Amino acid sequence: MATIASSSAPSASQGRDHKHGLIAEVREFWRQFIVAAFQPYRPEQHYMRGPGPAWRAKHANSSHLHST
Repeated sequence: MATIASSSAPSASQGRDHKHGLIAEVREFWRQFIVAAFQPYRPEQHYMRGPGPAWRAKHANSSHLHST
């Protein structure tokens, strides 16, 4: 999961600049959220670790033949 951090908050005395900074910050938050939530490729979901228990059960008898 991606972590989204914001920069320092502007003071309230900045008036109009504060609004534009807030809008930019909200826009950047949503941009990062969309990128993190809908990332098209996640290699950890496709990583193959080797044969599982079903393969071992199916090939259990033949593995004894090859051990000599």
